[in-house]
Amino acid sequence: MGCFKRSLAGPGYIILNTLRVMNIIALLAVVAASCVMLVKTFVVSKFFFFDACSHLITASLSIFLIISELPLFRGYYARNFPLLSLSSGFVALGFLMIVTGVSILGNLNKEATSQKSLGLSFWQIVISSGILVSILGVANVFASYIFRNRALGVTARMVRSYGAVAPHKVDDVLRSKSGRRRSFHLGRSDTLPSYHTSPKPETRMNISAPVNVDQGQFTKFKGSDEVQRPDIAHHPALYGERMV
Repeated sequence: MGCFKRSLAGPGYIILNTLRVMNIIALLAVVAASCVMLVKTFVVSKFFFFDACSHLITASLSIFLIISELPLFRGYYARNFPLLSLSSGFVALGFLMIVTGVSILGNLNKEATSQKSLGLSFWQIVISSGILVSILGVANVFASYIFRNRALGVTARMVRSYGAVAPHKVDDVLRSKSGRRRSFHLGRSDTLPSYHTSPKPETRMNISAPVNVDQGQFTKFKGSDEVQRPDIAHHPALYGERMV
């Protein structure tokens, strides 16, 4: 569904940055709604601990998503949460926002967060934040597919950050991503010495041919009186018992 065109890069830069501002506003509303429900839970509910943990997790998740939408800690998100980095679109962000909105709206069925308990003003804050963040979550998912280009490797986040020059920034983003991966995921050969020696291949020794010597130098000793065979009667083996 890659509907990305070069003519959409400029308008996409404006549209996606406008959507970013709306995301931050909606997530801030979720934080406010979670704080309101957290206070009311302590007052009304008897099992306030688990409800309080639920509201606290929702508020923390919203703050985490707000930081991911800001140009802060990009290296941290790229290393630990790549689905929220420049190399990915808004699909993960959209689904998290939808889950957050459903969680907010689901709390309205409880007595501690009902309209009677919260009051009309606070109840409107809670229901409006849940509806708004759910709608924007769906919008982020669609925007991620509309403004991407899979063939060029351009994501919607790149369009939002670089606009019309996003196709020229793909190599820089991928290079920085691979650089971080090499620096934080070193191989064993880069960190520890190897104590396993590989067997050496057997080498066949080349033995040279006999040296071409003068064979006549030994013939002069054959039948010569100067070289005589020793008398075997004087061999030391025959006198071994006498020596013992």
